[in-house]
Amino acid sequence: MEWFTADGYWLSRLIFQRALAGVYLFAFLTAALQFRALIGERGMLPVPDYLRRTEWRDGPGLFRLHYSDRFFALVAWTGCALAVALLAGADSYVPLWAAMLLWALPWALYLSIVQVGQTWYGFGWESLLLETGFLAVFLGNAHTAPPVLVLWLLRWVLFRVEFGAGLIKIRGDECWRKLTCLYFHHETQPMPGPLSWFFHRLPKPVHRAEVAANHVTQLLVPVLLFTPQPVASAAAGLMIVTQLWLVVSGNFAWLNWVTITLALSAVDWSLFTEPPAQSAPPLWYEIVVIAVTALVVFLSYRPARNLVSRRQVMNRSFDPLHLVNTYGAFGSISRVRLEVVVEGTDEHVLHDGTVWKEYGFRGKPGDPRRMPRQFAPYHLRLDWLMWFAALSPAYAGPWFGPFVERLLENDRDTLRLLRHNPFPDAPPAHVRARVYHYRYTTWRELRATGRWWHRTYVRDFMRPVSLGPAWLSPTRQS
Repeated sequence: MEWFTADGYWLSRLIFQRALAGVYLFAFLTAALQFRALIGERGMLPVPDYLRRTEWRDGPGLFRLHYSDRFFALVAWTGCALAVALLAGADSYVPLWAAMLLWALPWALYLSIVQVGQTWYGFGWESLLLETGFLAVFLGNAHTAPPVLVLWLLRWVLFRVEFGAGLIKIRGDECWRKLTCLYFHHETQPMPGPLSWFFHRLPKPVHRAEVAANHVTQLLVPVLLFTPQPVASAAAGLMIVTQLWLVVSGNFAWLNWVTITLALSAVDWSLFTEPPAQSAPPLWYEIVVIAVTALVVFLSYRPARNLVSRRQVMNRSFDPLHLVNTYGAFGSISRVRLEVVVEGTDEHVLHDGTVWKEYGFRGKPGDPRRMPRQFAPYHLRLDWLMWFAALSPAYAGPWFGPFVERLLENDRDTLRLLRHNPFPDAPPAHVRARVYHYRYTTWRELRATGRWWHRTYVRDFMRPVSLGPAWLSPTRQS
C-alpha cells in the first residue's frame, strides 16, 4: 500500500525516537532513585499495602505478579538500560519485529511503575509518556519508511495536549481571560527555576503579551498540525518555542520535553535532507498498525468528548493502560504562595526557647537566601507534593504522617530525598511543620539582603510530634 508510508519523515522519526528515549531515561532514573522512600516496602505509601486493597483491573502490571524492592529496582534500572540502548540507536540494528519489542519493553515496564505509584505518580506527564511510548512501538525503524497512520496519531496526541491545556485555561480562572495570570504564576508555580524570579519581575505588559501568545499557541496553532506542509511544520515549531520558554521559566518534570518530542515528529525534515532508501513494510506490520490505529480512534471518543465538554477535566486516563488520555494544566492560578516548612529539634522537653532546625528540600523553596535550582526533566516527586500539601492539607493526609515518622527515625532512604538533614548524628526528638507565605523579594531587597524570598509565618501545619507514646496521629493539623 503506497499510501501507508511517508518516506520523507524518516528523520522526523529518528529525532522523535532519540528524544523519547532520553525522556524515558529520566523517568526510569527518577523511579530508581526515589522509590524506596516513596512506595517501597517501608515507604510512605507502600506498594504491598496498595496491592492488597486493589485488584488487577485497577492497574494491570508486572507488580501484580510479584513485588519486592529488589524487583522494583531491577525493573527501574532495566528501564534505564533500555532507554540508553534506544538513545544509542539499538533499534536501527535489529529486524523490525525486534525494534518494536525494544520499544514495547520500556512502555510495559514504566506502565507497571505508574500503576503502583499512587499519589506520587498522579501527574499528567506520566500518562503522556505512556501514551506517546505506546505509539512509538509501532513507528518502525530504519529498515522501513515511517507509517503515516502513526505519524497522524502522534499529532493527535500533541493536539490534545495543547488544545486541552488552552481550553482548561479559558474555561477556568478568569485571569487567563483577562491576560493577568502571569502576574502571579512565576511566583506561585509548584517549583520555580533559577530564572523564575526574573520572569516574575518582567513588566506587566510583557506578562499580558505572554498570556495572549499562549492562547494563540494552544487554541489556534494546534489546528494547523493537520494542514499540509510546510504549515504543519511551522505550527510544530511555534509549539517547540513555547515549550522551551516554559522550560527556562520553571520546573515541570518532563512535561515540556515530551511535548517538544511530539512536536518534532510533526516537522517535515525532508525540506532539508533527502531520505535514504527504505524497504516496503511487510504485510503483518501494516495489519498491526491499522489495527492499533482503529483501537486508538475508538478509545479517543471519551477524551474528545471531554475536550468539548463544559465540565472538562484535566489529566485523566479513560482506560487502565493509559492509551488515550486527556491533558491540561493550571486551570486555576494561585495568587499567594504558601509553603510547608518542616523543622526538628533534639530537645526532648519543649519550651518557649526551643531551638528548631529546618530540613532543606532539593527543589521547593525553603531557605530564602537559596536561589531556585533547575531540576527538570528530573522529577522531584516529594517536593512537588509538598506544594500541593500547602494548598490543601487533606491532600497530604495519606503520606505526610509517614514522612514525618521517617524523619524521626532518620530513615536513610527518606533523607536522600532531601538536600539537608540538620540531624546527621542522631534522630530529632520532635518534628513539626509550619505554613509560611512566600513572596519574591524586590530588586532592592535582593541587593540589600541577598534573599530571593521573603517569608512570613501563617499557621501551624502540624504540631510537634515525637515517636513516644504521644504519637497518636502523624497528620494532626491545626
